[in-house]
Amino acid sequence: MKKWFQAGDPWVWLIASAVSLCLIAVIGLVLFIASKGLVYFWPSDLYEFKVENNQSKIHTVIGEIYDKKMVPALQLREAGYEIPKNMEKVQQILVKTGNREFVDLDFRWLIETQIKSQKKVPELIVLTRVTNGNFYGYPLYFEINGKRTEFNSLDDLNVLIDRATTLNNKALSLQKSEISSINYQIESIRLKQRSLEIKQTLTTVKKVDFKNKTNALKEKIVSFEQQLFEFNHLADRDYFFVKDMRGEVVRLSVANILKAQQPNKMDVIQKSIGWFKGVYEFVSSDPREANTEGGVFPAIFGTVFMVLLMAVIVTPLGVVTAIYLHEYAPKNMVTKMIRISVINLSGVPSIVYGVFGLGFFVYILGGSIDSLFYPEVAPGSMFGSPGVLWSALTLAILTLPVVIVSTEEGLSRIPMSLRQSSLALGATKFETLWRIVIPMASPAIMTGLILAVARAAGEVAPLMLVGVVKLAPSLPLDMNFPYIHLERKFMHLGFHIFDVGFQSPNVEAARPLVYATSFLLITVIIGLNLAAIHVRNKLRRKFKDLEI
Repeated sequence: MKKWFQAGDPWVWLIASAVSLCLIAVIGLVLFIASKGLVYFWPSDLYEFKVENNQSKIHTVIGEIYDKKMVPALQLREAGYEIPKNMEKVQQILVKTGNREFVDLDFRWLIETQIKSQKKVPELIVLTRVTNGNFYGYPLYFEINGKRTEFNSLDDLNVLIDRATTLNNKALSLQKSEISSINYQIESIRLKQRSLEIKQTLTTVKKVDFKNKTNALKEKIVSFEQQLFEFNHLADRDYFFVKDMRGEVVRLSVANILKAQQPNKMDVIQKSIGWFKGVYEFVSSDPREANTEGGVFPAIFGTVFMVLLMAVIVTPLGVVTAIYLHEYAPKNMVTKMIRISVINLSGVPSIVYGVFGLGFFVYILGGSIDSLFYPEVAPGSMFGSPGVLWSALTLAILTLPVVIVSTEEGLSRIPMSLRQSSLALGATKFETLWRIVIPMASPAIMTGLILAVARAAGEVAPLMLVGVVKLAPSLPLDMNFPYIHLERKFMHLGFHIFDVGFQSPNVEAARPLVYATSFLLITVIIGLNLAAIHVRNKLRRKFKDLEI
């Protein structure tokens, strides 16, 4: 036993056990988040409950079961509910009832003792809408172009939904492309005119030319707006009538319906197809209803775009700094202090970087750029307000120590004999660095980049100060010159999780979206890291023979 301890085997087993426990904990956490989030997209069965309230009146509740829990009977008795004395615990069922415009809450708790009947009715339908969330009820009939048509099957409704969706997409595309582009051109002309006015070089001829161009663009907008109104009018042609749980017949515009399902009639294969469609819609569509409905595509795009921009900025800065410290800087007290400062920067709270980015990048640097190059935007701002560029720069400074330390470690692993051999053959020091040292240190550089991306993608606190917003009206990338707009604000998956989880007015509806978005953020980070790891492994194989 003594020899076994002296050989160090217990410590090997201890470390291996600790690593295994960490892996199991991480995998378990990811699976837990995935199970809580991905189940949100599964078409749930609909139930019709007959519930008796405290006044002994029976009313109908239609919805899908969201959660169940056991609560002490004493707690319910104190809340005023009549619970049999022989019961110690009572089951509560959380039901999503939707129909937000007709009921106070689209979620309600039902007590087991008040439920007189519970059944799955095949005819029940769930309608996913653009506004006011889901609608549950019994389908009755259509009103197509003013004519009443009986409801026969879900296919009839899907035909009308597809027609309205196509028209709505055309209207949205017209608004986001042609009309938005013309408005952008009008604003550009206004800024050019304002710039000439500031420089006092605006002539009457140029003023008339600007006015003519603006009027021509406004005429185009009028024609496009007429098409927009026509699309909206055609989309709002048909109506669908449904009987809700109150027994009232409700008239719903088909243009406001995104999807219709009768989950009680669906088998496992049909529900699986519906699940995949739901996941696709989640990652490809825009958010709705204060981010509690819809998708997260702008947040995905903003996260990836900002991280890639940060990587482009931090990599050359970190590599150049590491090369100078390791290859050129003298080995004295100043260099030691710089290294200590770089290492200590890794422990600075991220919110401090956010305050620094807001004060230096946004107000000082951005404000100076506006005053020097864009005085015509005053009293507004171009770069003097939070945007994706300042967010990327702030996170680049935050992750810079990681890249510097990793690159220096890679440089220190390269034998001095290789440098001396290159210099002996007549190469300059720069050529030696560029052609031998940096390529061989590239795996270490990629390791630092991987760590930087992993941290930057999950940071939220500094971004709240320097560019991220709850809902961005447009992406940082579009078809308007210069096509990449680094001054714009953007959405981020991390901030989306914070907003939905803690700022949402509808907590129950937001909870599964928090899990789904969290799992998506983990997936994005893993995807970015796997891409960097693939590049690093290729570089390692390429320079494997030269490593020690």
